[in-house]
Amino acid sequence: MFKLFTILGSINAFLAIGIGAFGAHGLKGKLTQHYLDIYNTGVQYHMMHALGLILVGILAEKVSSSLIGWAGWIMFIGIILFSGSLYVLSISGVDKLGAITPIGGVAFLASWVLVIIAVAKA
Repeated sequence: MFKLFTILGSINAFLAIGIGAFGAHGLKGKLTQHYLDIYNTGVQYHMMHALGLILVGILAEKVSSSLIGWAGWIMFIGIILFSGSLYVLSISGVDKLGAITPIGGVAFLASWVLVIIAVAKA
């Protein structure tokens, strides 16, 4: 599990940088400031939780608990739902996609709670 989440986190950090650069250079002038702000929020949370996945990978080597694995998968799902919905919303302008974003946010919260519990029990 160490390698899996470390690699998954590193891939997502790479994607967050690429997606952020695309937004800064490719979308400037094509989106309103409102939608650029939404897009940038997606990038910010994407990177934070990519680093979170790397942390989960490191913890997986030190803490033997299935909760760490669950935390990693739920965090990854959170990236897809939270950041992914913000990327699509900002580019498409379909505001109904914003209804998905809080589900991703709850996934982020749940993943961090699982990390806390797993480390506390270790």
